[in-house]
Amino acid sequence: MQVTVLSGAIENLSADLLALPFAEFEPAKWKLPPRLSALDAALGGRIADAIRSGDFTGKRGESLTVHAPSGAAAKRVLLMGIGADAKLELGAVRDLAAAAVREASARKGAVVALVAPSSRRVRPQAMCQALAEGAVLGSYRFDTYLASRKDKKPLERVTFVIERAADQRAASAAAAMGVVIAESQNLARQLSNEPPNKLPPAALAKAAEKVAKEVGLKIHVWGKAELAKRGFGALLAVAQGSVNEPRLIVLEHTPAKGARSKPTLCVIGKGVCFDSGGLSLKPSTSMEKMKHDMSGGAAVIGALRAAALLKLPLHIVGLIGAVENMPSGTAYRPDDIVTTLSGQTIAIANTDAEGRLVLADVLHHARTTYEPVAMIDLATLTGACAVALGTWAAAVLGNDPKLVQRVLAAGEATGERYWQLPLWDVHKEHMRGQVADVKQTGGRDGGTITAAAMLWHFVGETPWVHLDIAPVADTEKSSALQPYGATGFGVRSIVELLRSWPTR
Repeated sequence: MQVTVLSGAIENLSADLLALPFAEFEPAKWKLPPRLSALDAALGGRIADAIRSGDFTGKRGESLTVHAPSGAAAKRVLLMGIGADAKLELGAVRDLAAAAVREASARKGAVVALVAPSSRRVRPQAMCQALAEGAVLGSYRFDTYLASRKDKKPLERVTFVIERAADQRAASAAAAMGVVIAESQNLARQLSNEPPNKLPPAALAKAAEKVAKEVGLKIHVWGKAELAKRGFGALLAVAQGSVNEPRLIVLEHTPAKGARSKPTLCVIGKGVCFDSGGLSLKPSTSMEKMKHDMSGGAAVIGALRAAALLKLPLHIVGLIGAVENMPSGTAYRPDDIVTTLSGQTIAIANTDAEGRLVLADVLHHARTTYEPVAMIDLATLTGACAVALGTWAAAVLGNDPKLVQRVLAAGEATGERYWQLPLWDVHKEHMRGQVADVKQTGGRDGGTITAAAMLWHFVGETPWVHLDIAPVADTEKSSALQPYGATGFGVRSIVELLRSWPTR
C-alpha cells in the first residue's frame, strides 16, 4: 500500500473513498467550512444537505456516507466525526485513518483520500505519522489460512491531504516513518498470530533471518547443541519436553558510521512459541491462544526491523529465547533444580512459570556479552498482570527509575499504555531460595512483582526494565484499528524509546 501526502484543493481528488473529518458541532449552528465549498459544489450540495438533516454531528466514531453524483472525482465521501476539537489526540487520529481504510476495504475500494483534521493541538508531522500508522494498522487482518482471502481486493494507495504546502515535505517524511513503524507492528502481529504448528522455534528463527536479510540486520542463531555448550541451563530445561528444539535468536542493528561511539541497548523478548504449561498442565481453556506466548519475541523482531529501516543512530541488539513448553517423559519437573547461564541455581515450583527461566539466561547473556547501557525485556509473563491491570495496560517494573520513566513517556507518546508497579529490595530478597539460589515463583500475592523480582537476580547492575505485556498481547475485541488476535503491542513504544534515546 502506497502512502502519500498532498496539500491544497480536495475537490479534484480521484478516489474510491474520500474521508472528511469533522469536529463535533451543533447542527443548527453549523456552517460549511470554506475549504469544503468547492467540493460540496461539485457534489451538488450533498455534504451540506446530509449535515443539515441532523444525521451527523461529528461525535467521535460517528460516520455518514455521501454518494457522489456521476462524474465526480471521488466515488464516495465519508463524513467522519472526531469529537471535540479541544480534545483531539493522536489515538483518535489513528482510529480515524483505520476506520477510513476499513470502510474502503468493505466497499472493495483500492484508493483512499483522507483530509487531515485541522488542529491547533497536533502538528502536521505528528498528525500525518499517526494517520499513516492508523491506515497501515487498520489494513491488517490475519487471513493467511482463509480460502476467501483471494477474493479480497487490497488497498493500493492512501493519500493524506494537509492544508499548507509548506508543511508537505516534513509531513511526508513523518508519514513514511509511520508506515515503517506500523508495518513493523503488523509483522509482530503476523508472527504472533501464526498457529503453533506453523511457527515452532526453528520457524521463528527462519522468519527472523528473512527480516534481517530484507532490512540489513546482522543475525546469528544458536541451536540446542550450542546452547548446551555455553550453559543455557534454564532455557534448555524449559525446552527439553518438546521435540521442537530451542533457538536463541540475536538480531543486531549497527549504525553505518561511528558505531563504536554509540551506546548499546539490548531489547529482549520471551519467545515461547507454544506454552502448554508443561507437566503443570494448563486447563484447556487457558491453553488456547498460548501461541501468543511469543508475543514479546515478535515485538523485538518488529522493533529491530523498524530500527534498521529508520537508520537509528544506536547499537541495538535484539535477543529472543525461542522454546516450546510441552509435557513429556523428558519434560522438566516441579522440584527440579536447574543451573542457569549465570551459575545461579533455580528451584522449580511450577513448570508453567517457564518464561522467567528463559529470560534469566537471555538477560544474563545480553548483559555479559554486549555490556549495554540499558536492557528492556518484553514478555507475556504473568496472568496476575491481567488481574491487576485488566486488558487495558502492560506493567512496567525495573531497577532504574529514569529508564522506567523513559518507557512511560514512550508509551504516552505512542498510545501504548503502561502502568508502573513497585519493585523493591524486599521483593528481590523474597525470591531468594532455601534449596537453590533463587526461587522460581513467589506465591500467589503480587505475582507480577515477584516474577520481575526473580528476573532482577540476573541483570546485575545494568539499568533494566521489565514489561509484562500479558494483558495486552492479544485481544478478542475487534475494532477498525485492532483486529481479533495479536496486537503487536510494544513495537511502537520501543521504537519511540530508541528514537528518543540520547546518543551522546
